[in-house]
Order: sequence, then structure tokens, then C-alpha cells
Amino acid sequence: MNVLQGPRREVRRVIYNGAKHWADHEDGALRLADGRRVAIDEVTHLPPCDPSKIICLHLNYASRYYELRGKRVASQADYGSPSYFMKPVTALNAHGGEIVRPAGYQYLNYEGEIAIVIGKPTRNVTPEEAWDHIAGFACALDMGLQDMRDIDAGSMLRVKGSDGFCPVGPGLVSGIDIRQQTLRTWRNGRLVQEGKLADELIFGFDYLIADLARHITLMPGDLVLTATPANSRPLEVGDLIEVEVTGLGRLSNRVVEGPAPRAQVGHQPNSSTEVVRVALGNDERLPPHLRAR
Repeated sequence: MNVLQGPRREVRRVIYNGAKHWADHEDGALRLADGRRVAIDEVTHLPPCDPSKIICLHLNYASRYYELRGKRVASQADYGSPSYFMKPVTALNAHGGEIVRPAGYQYLNYEGEIAIVIGKPTRNVTPEEAWDHIAGFACALDMGLQDMRDIDAGSMLRVKGSDGFCPVGPGLVSGIDIRQQTLRTWRNGRLVQEGKLADELIFGFDYLIADLARHITLMPGDLVLTATPANSRPLEVGDLIEVEVTGLGRLSNRVVEGPAPRAQVGHQPNSSTEVVRVALGNDERLPPHLRAR
């Protein structure tokens, strides 16, 4: 069935009384596959997928493009083609999971996103066929240590690849038209990002799947993160960061502090001009209603 067509369904993967379960989200509670009904606060959430790879898009929202590039485009063709990077699967995290900022780092940026979850082996498909290869969608956070930006360049490996830097959830949703939804990010209850897909999206989700599948076989459970609107900014230890997408739900995670890495080797965190530019944004380039709140 085409993932955009109803009825809406949300499934979550959870731990209940020490055992893993798939559960349907129904009327504010969870129905386990064995038929038991349990309260959400009785479970621990797991990611609603088991990816073999996590592929992420660099830029896909007009407000973020303008924020970082400082220019508007005259037509869709002027955006060029999408470019991608990958997160290790060890970056996977879940709703309610902690995000660890190591001591000595200061630019741990949030990026509220929508994750595409692949439903079946996907290779050499057209954009029209791509929707039938998607299992559903989930809220996601693409967390990044911008302190490391000067060394990893476009690969983003150490910027975006740390353990736990890819929270996904709380559930996997199908049966909604994702193209008509709005993404919002909340920091400690305050709105900090907002992007309506119908107005802002540069590359459609069907386009992205078809583009990737020209060369890469996408497997069931694989994740494609679809980028973020303007106003990615650093978090502090103790902050609650939440991604809410209409029709999908609300993903919540808290930042905690961890010890500094033991090995004093390799590139060290810094505050170069480029690090600060990306971490703190370019507010003067944005109209007032899009500036960091």
C-alpha cells in the first residue's frame, strides 16, 4: 500500500517488563502484539527500526539554505543536486534517550528532522515507485558536535556520528500525507524551528529515494534523514529538545554531560570562524520571523 494513504497507523518498539515488544499506539496508550494494553509511561522506547545504514541529507529546506548560503534562488534548478553523508548505526537513539555532550565541547547543535524508514529492498526505482518502498516516517534529531567541523568537512563523521546522535521515534507512522505536514523543534518548551514541508522542501522524499537507489540498495529498516529548517543552534547540558511533526508525534530527548575523551590525539574541539558561523547561524540574513527565538 502507498505509505501516503490512510488509515493512519503508528507502531512503536518498546521494552515492557524487561521484554521487547512491537506495539500499536491507540488512544494515548499502547497495544502490545500479544493483545495487552499498557500505559506509555510503563515502557522504555526503542528506535522503531533496525537500519543497516543511516543516510542524511545536507540541505533540503529553503530557510536553512538561505541561512547558510546567504542567497535566494530563482528556480528549483538553481539548488543543484542533493548531497549526502552517513551516520554510523551506533548513533541510533530513541525517544526518551539521553544525548551526551562530552566535557570540553560547547557546540552541540540540534537539527529537527523527518526520517524516512525503508520498507523493502529498494534499488533502481523511479520517484513514482518510491512511495511504495517506504514503510513510514518518524521524527528524528540529527545531533552534531560542530566543534569538530573543521576536520571532517563534508563527511561529517565526527560532527554527526557520535554514539546516540540520531534519536528516532517515538513511533513509525504510515497512512498520512507527509508532504502536507509541519515540522517544529522545541527547546525547553520554546519553539526554535518551524518548517512547513509544502512551502520549504527543496527535494521531495520520493526524489531522494530514487536518487539514492540509483547506486545503493536500500534495505528494510534503513533510515534517510531529510534535513532541517533554519535555526539549528547549540544546546546546554540539561536542555530538553523535542521534535514535533504534525501527524507523526513528538520525540523528546535530554542533554547530559559525559567525561572528555581519554585519548588526547587527533583534531581537538575549537571555535574557528567556520565553526561559530554554522553553530550560531547567520541571524542577520533571516527575516525576523525566522530568526532564532
